Amino acid sequence: MHTFRNWLSLILLFTGIVALAQEKEVITIEYAGTGYTDPNIKEGGKVFLRDKSQQVHFIHKGVDMWCDKAIYYEDQDFIEAFSNVLVKQGDSINMVAKYVEYSGITQLAIASGDVVLTEPQSVLSTDTLYFDRVKQQAFYKTRGKVVRDTSGTITSQIGRYYLNARKYQFIQDVELVNPDYTLNTERLDFFPDTGYAYLFGPSTIVGEGSKVYTERGFYDTNNDTGHFQRNARVDYDNRTVEGDSIYFDRNRNFASATNNITVTDTINNSIVKGHYAEVWRNQDSVFITKRALAITLQEKDSVYVHADTLMVTGKQDNRITRAYYNVRLYKSDLAGKSDSIHINHNTGLTQMINLSRFSSSDAFATARKPVLWNMGNQMTGDTIHLISNVKTEKLDSLKVFNNAFLVSNDSLSEDGYNQIKGQRLIGLFRDNELYNVDIIKNAEVIYYSRNSANELVGINKSKSGSINIQIEEQEIQEIRLINQIDGELYPESKFPRSGKRLRGFDWRGEEQPKSVEDLFIGDPPLDLPKISGLRDYVPPEEFIDDEVKERVEAAGKSAPNKVNKAARNLPSPASPSSTKKKPAFAPVSQTKEKKKTDSPTKTKDE
Repeated sequence: MHTFRNWLSLILLFTGIVALAQEKEVITIEYAGTGYTDPNIKEGGKVFLRDKSQQVHFIHKGVDMWCDKAIYYEDQDFIEAFSNVLVKQGDSINMVAKYVEYSGITQLAIASGDVVLTEPQSVLSTDTLYFDRVKQQAFYKTRGKVVRDTSGTITSQIGRYYLNARKYQFIQDVELVNPDYTLNTERLDFFPDTGYAYLFGPSTIVGEGSKVYTERGFYDTNNDTGHFQRNARVDYDNRTVEGDSIYFDRNRNFASATNNITVTDTINNSIVKGHYAEVWRNQDSVFITKRALAITLQEKDSVYVHADTLMVTGKQDNRITRAYYNVRLYKSDLAGKSDSIHINHNTGLTQMINLSRFSSSDAFATARKPVLWNMGNQMTGDTIHLISNVKTEKLDSLKVFNNAFLVSNDSLSEDGYNQIKGQRLIGLFRDNELYNVDIIKNAEVIYYSRNSANELVGINKSKSGSINIQIEEQEIQEIRLINQIDGELYPESKFPRSGKRLRGFDWRGEEQPKSVEDLFIGDPPLDLPKISGLRDYVPPEEFIDDEVKERVEAAGKSAPNKVNKAARNLPSPASPSSTKKKPAFAPVSQTKEKKKTDSPTKTKDE
C-alpha cells in the first residue's frame, strides 16, 4: 500500500510537470545551419544562420517560422527573424516579410517590410503588420491592401483581420476597386468567404450608368446586390431614386425603395413620390405606390397627379405616365378625378379613363366617372382627353367622349346650375382658360340668362343637334343652338322645379381638390414598415487593450533586470493623427549587429 502511494505521488508530480511545461511552451529552434553567441549583441541573444540548403526554422504552439537569420533571447523567449521571413499557421495562413519579431510569452508578432498575409480567400499586403495569436487578430495602420479575385482590391489607412470570424475591418479612406465599380467609404466590414461588405459613414458605389450614395448599408460583392439606408440615393443616368431604404441589383439594373421615396427625372422635369417604388434602368421605367404622387414641373405652374399606383415608362422621347385607381389631378387652374389616367408626355395627351370593369350598374361607377374642373366649370363623361402644348406647357383643348356633361354654378341663384349635355364635348383653351365649347349630337341646355346688371332675364331650356358656347372671364357670353329641335326662355317663376336638372346631372364640386394636400383626402391610414438597418457605428476596440497589456507586463517579469523586448514597437491607439505613414520597422539592435556579423550568408537586410 505504501509503495502504491509513492507511485501515485510520482505520477501526479510528473503529470503536473508536463502540464506546466505545456503551459509554458517556449520557442523551439528546429533547424539552423550555424548558431553562436555574439558578445556585441546586448542582453545575451543567440544568433542562428541558415546554410546553403535550408533556412533557420523554429516553431511555437503550432506556428512555423523560417528566415535567413534569427536572434533568440532565451530568458525572454523572444526572437527576431531577418530576411525572407515566412510564417505559417496551420494549413491556411501564410505570412511573408523582411523582418519579424515575436514573443513566445505574449504571442504577439510584429512584421515589417513588404508584408503579405495570405488566407484562402484574400491576400493582405502592408508595410507593418501586428499579429496577436491569442486573439487571432492582425492589424495595420500604415495603409494596407487586400486583394480578393471576385470582389476586387480594397485599400485603407487602418485595417484589422479577425481570423476566427474571418472578417476584415477597414477604416479611413477605404476604397474597393472592382472592374465594374468603385466603392469609397469611411469604414467597411468585409467577409472574404461570402463577399459581404457592410458600409458605415458617407459611402459611394460608382459604376457605369449608376451611382449609389448611402451612410449605412450592405453590399454583396459576389452577386452585386445591396441594401442601403440613411440618406440612401441611387443615380441612374438622369434619374435619381431616394428613400429610407433602397435595394440595388447591379446585374439587373434594378432598384427598389421603401418609405419616403422621391424619384427625380431631370430630363423631363418630373418628380414621383410615394412609399414603395421599383426602378428598371434598362426599361427606363418607374413603378410606385403607397400615396403615390407624380409632379410635372413647369415654369409657372406644376401638375400634380395622385393615385394608388403610378407607372412611368419609356425613354425621353416616348415617356408615358399611367395612374391607377382613384386618381386625382391638381393644377392651380385645373383639377380632376378619374379611375385611371394615361399621360403621353411627348404628345401632351392626358386620357382620363373609367375602366370597363365598372359597369353602369356598379355602385362605384358614378364616383369613378372622370370629372374635370376648370375656372368654375365641371366637365364629366365616360372618357376625357386633355391636350396640352408640350412646348408652351399650356392647355390646348379637351374632348369628352360619351355622356358629356358641362355644369357651372349660377352664383347669383340659390340652387341654379347652368347645364349643357350631349354625346361629345370639344373644348378649346386660351391661356389655360376654357373659351369655346362645342356639344355634339343630342345636345341639351339649361342656362340662366342675365343682363349686364346681372339681373335674371329668364331660364333657357333647349334641345338641338349641337351647341356652341362662347366663354369670357369664366362667364358664358353666347350660346348658339345648331339644328334646334325646340327651346324656350322661361321666367324664373314659371320654370318647373322638376325640370331644373337635366338627366344625368351630378354636381361634384365638393370633391374638387383645391390644393395639393386635398389630393390625399379620404386615403386610408398609412402603415409603413419599420426599417431598422445596420446598427449605429461603434468604434472598434484598441488592438492593444488591457488584456494584451497584462500579457506584455507578464513577459517583462521573465527578465526583470532587462528591457522588456515584448513591450517595444507596440502600436499606439489608432487615431486619425497616428495613421501617417512611418518608415519601415528597423530595431535599434539591428544596426549595431550589422557591423559585427560576418558570414557568407549575410543579406541586404542584415
